[in-house]
Amino acid sequence: MPVAIERFVLHWGEMGGFWGVNRSVAQIHALLMTAEKPLTAEDIALSLELARSNVSNSLKELQNWSLVRRVPVRGDRREHFEAETDVWEVASRIAAGRKAKEIDPALETLRACVAEAEADPTVHPVALKRLKEMLEFTETIDRWYGQIITVARPKLMALLKLGARIAALIPGGK
Repeated sequence: MPVAIERFVLHWGEMGGFWGVNRSVAQIHALLMTAEKPLTAEDIALSLELARSNVSNSLKELQNWSLVRRVPVRGDRREHFEAETDVWEVASRIAAGRKAKEIDPALETLRACVAEAEADPTVHPVALKRLKEMLEFTETIDRWYGQIITVARPKLMALLKLGARIAALIPGGK
């Protein structure tokens, strides 16, 4: 494996740990993203020096996130895998997965907690206020996500490139 690719694979694995993703899952994803052709689980296990069972479980997880897919290779009965290589698509799928696993359950729980707190006279008004603020913030993030996924890629890229300059267009900010 070329040094640059190995460095990327190792770093992606480290970053995965910060995002709550198993290191080997992230490393396999990085390897497949940079591979010039689909790889078998055996190829992956050898390249990354991982147990075959670890590779198999990691590939299932990556498939569940729709980041990796099985592809047929003519003349070979083994399963081959390739990663989604469109960076925007990868980011979109990860964001959708994180929303489903984190934001949606948080919203459900916060809504239930606010309703219960409002009905319970023993809940201090400060606690209720903070729960409502957390709910409002999380609902805002949820709405923003729903709006942003409808923006066409070229417009979204333009927005990202604007960065902090866009804040200057909004009245009342610094």
